[in-house]
Amino acid sequence: MSSLGRIIRCLLPLLATAMLAAQARNERTASVGMRARIDEIVLPGTELAAAPTTTKAKVVVRVLAVRAHGDRFRYDLEWTGLEPGDYDLAKFLTRVDGSPTDALPALPVTVSSTLKKGTYEPSDPAPVAPDRIGGYRLQQIAVGVVWLLGLLAILFVGRKWRHQVAAATRKPTLADRLRPLVEAVAAGCADDAQKAELERLLVAFWRARLDLRTVTAAAAIAAIRQHAEAGALLRQVESWLHMPVPPASFDVAALLAPYRAVSAEDFEPPTLSAARPAEAT
Repeated sequence: MSSLGRIIRCLLPLLATAMLAAQARNERTASVGMRARIDEIVLPGTELAAAPTTTKAKVVVRVLAVRAHGDRFRYDLEWTGLEPGDYDLAKFLTRVDGSPTDALPALPVTVSSTLKKGTYEPSDPAPVAPDRIGGYRLQQIAVGVVWLLGLLAILFVGRKWRHQVAAATRKPTLADRLRPLVEAVAAGCADDAQKAELERLLVAFWRARLDLRTVTAAAAIAAIRQHAEAGALLRQVESWLHMPVPPASFDVAALLAPYRAVSAEDFEPPTLSAARPAEAT
């Protein structure tokens, strides 16, 4: 092998390592409620995991991946700030073996707020007109045809046909509205708007059902997540979004069962209430 070949062979591992480092994210600033990542960070000591989260936590940290790095470990971390301020992510990590974390270096991050000072509720979203399905004349023709078919069914087919027509013309439920969003998230093809819409509908529905309007958004989400019925779909959605290898098998019908009794047309989720000034301190 020539000298040039030996040099290239030695440089290839260094080039691959440099490319991986360039792709790693090191996001140390994020807005309230927005997820950020710090990839390929090497920390000393035994293996680390995310510390248990409470309803009063101001930062939520998740360990997405752990890899051995000599006598240390290399981590991919995801963090979300719930209140504005400067924080040290090392304070939100714990050792798997229970040993102290005093030797960990500081991992400073900054959480900024997009709301003006003194504002405690997000502004109402701008109204969006629904897409038109057809013109008024087309609707009249469709209603006339359906009416005529219904009359013929009453006269000639009987009760069975009437039940089929009633089932075909029923109003869509909240479960019907949620199904395409759930399937898109499960398939990994949902955009940010679909993820936000799904989370907004789930939190607004259970916040009203469980009488959580007066608590902070973070406390409401934590209470919903721990509830046996309310948290089933929310926990499943979080596993799809945050677990490195999300569960492949799930029962969509069972997850959507609590939402079939509510009409999607009549359900208009209220704006999520944030904490009152006394609760934010």
